[in-house]
Amino acid sequence: MKTDFIIDLLHHVKEFENSSACKPNCSVEDFRMWMNEKKYTEESPTKLFKNENHQVSFTENEICKQVLLLGRYSKLLIRKGLSDFPELANEEFTYLYRLKDEPFLSKIQLIEKNGHEKQTGTQIIKRLLEAGLVEEKNDESDKRSKRLNLTELGEKKFHESVKKVNQASLILSGSLTDDEKKEFLSLLKKLNEFHASVYANHKSYSN
Repeated sequence: MKTDFIIDLLHHVKEFENSSACKPNCSVEDFRMWMNEKKYTEESPTKLFKNENHQVSFTENEICKQVLLLGRYSKLLIRKGLSDFPELANEEFTYLYRLKDEPFLSKIQLIEKNGHEKQTGTQIIKRLLEAGLVEEKNDESDKRSKRLNLTELGEKKFHESVKKVNQASLILSGSLTDDEKKEFLSLLKKLNEFHASVYANHKSYSN
C-alpha cells in the first residue's frame, strides 16, 4: 500500500475528528457517511448542469432534493413502524387518520385532502373498505352521494397504531430542537398552503 494513500487517509480522519459529525464512540460507518457527504458537497450536481449549459438555481434544487429525500425517509419510517398493521402500510393510515379528524368526508374530499390523484386515492379507499376499516353511508342532503367514516374496527386500528406513528414522527424530527421544529413546521405549512392552492387550480383547469 502506498504511503501517500495512508497519509491522505489520516488527513481525512483528522478532519472528521475536528468536525461536528464526530461524536463520542463514532464508528467506521459514521466516518464513511461523513466522507460521502463531504464528496457530495465538493462535487455538487449543479456542476453537471453548468457543464451542460443549463441555468441552475442551487437553493431551489436543494430544497426539492431534500424534500424528496425526507419524503422517502418518512415513508420508510412509517412502513417500519406500522409493520404490525399491514392493512395501513401503503398510505392507508393517512386516510384513516384524516377520517378520524374529519369524519363523513366524500371520497373526492378525502382524496384531495391527501393530495392524491383520483385513481390512486380510489384504490386506497377501496382497500380500506375491503379491510373493513371504513364504511360508506348515504349523504343525508344528497342521496346520490356517499360519505365515508371509520368502522369500529377502523377506530380500533387507529388507536392501536397511534403509538407507532408517534414514534416514527419523533424519529423523523431527528436532532431538531423544539424551536427548530416549530420553525420548520411553520415553513412546511406555508409551502403546503401554496401547493394546495396550485393543486386546486390545476384540478379545476384539468376538468
